[in-house]
Amino acid sequence: MMFWQYLLIFGAALLAGAINGIAGGGSFILFPAFLSVGIPPIAANATNAIALLPGTLASAGAYYREFQEDRRSLIQVCILGIIGGLLGAVLLLRTPSATFLQVLPYLLLVATLAFTFSRNLSKWVEGQQGYLSKFKVLKDVLIIALQLIVAVYGGFFGGGMGILFLASFALMGMTNIHRMNAYKVMLTSCINAVIIIPFMAADLILWQECAIAAIGASIGGYISAYYAQKISPVIVRRFVIVIASGMTLYFFWRNF
Repeated sequence: MMFWQYLLIFGAALLAGAINGIAGGGSFILFPAFLSVGIPPIAANATNAIALLPGTLASAGAYYREFQEDRRSLIQVCILGIIGGLLGAVLLLRTPSATFLQVLPYLLLVATLAFTFSRNLSKWVEGQQGYLSKFKVLKDVLIIALQLIVAVYGGFFGGGMGILFLASFALMGMTNIHRMNAYKVMLTSCINAVIIIPFMAADLILWQECAIAAIGASIGGYISAYYAQKISPVIVRRFVIVIASGMTLYFFWRNF
């Protein structure tokens, strides 16, 4: 691999780490970069997931204060992330590389719409608290099922995973975008950490390219998470929607 290709990977990882720290969707920057330098899709996907792990861990460190309010919920979503991530990784290893690239735009479209209108959904839920309290167990089961499905998706590909988790947190009743981002980066860290096992067993990870990308993602992830907390939540939310919409359009264009 030539020097400019390593430089491209590093630059893409820096931007991907920054996007993951604020909005999610960094895989849609780094994954195409891996493809553009000639790495096969499945290997690019595996390397992408592992390379972004240090970046999400760095972001989680910057969000440390946000984890203090409800550790029980954090532990719950992390357990779901580990289980779902492993299932998704195994599913990926049994799926032709062209299949998940074709399905990806539709999954990201659903995630974008869900997050865009998550506030409306949250307000509706708040207005129905008296009625929904009668079905609290069913509501909790549905939320757990949704987060498990998103975790499986994250282990399968990961692109847009953060946006889907933000949408699920909104349905849980979270309204603080910074707290939602904190949970998101911790959950994606759990998923990306556990899927190393099946990917290593299948010998899919390109470690040299992964190391270069990991350095860039770590720098971008920590810086973006630190400054995101100093920005108005409205601006951060709009940024999430813009990134999600742009990546959705790109992958629809790529496929058609």
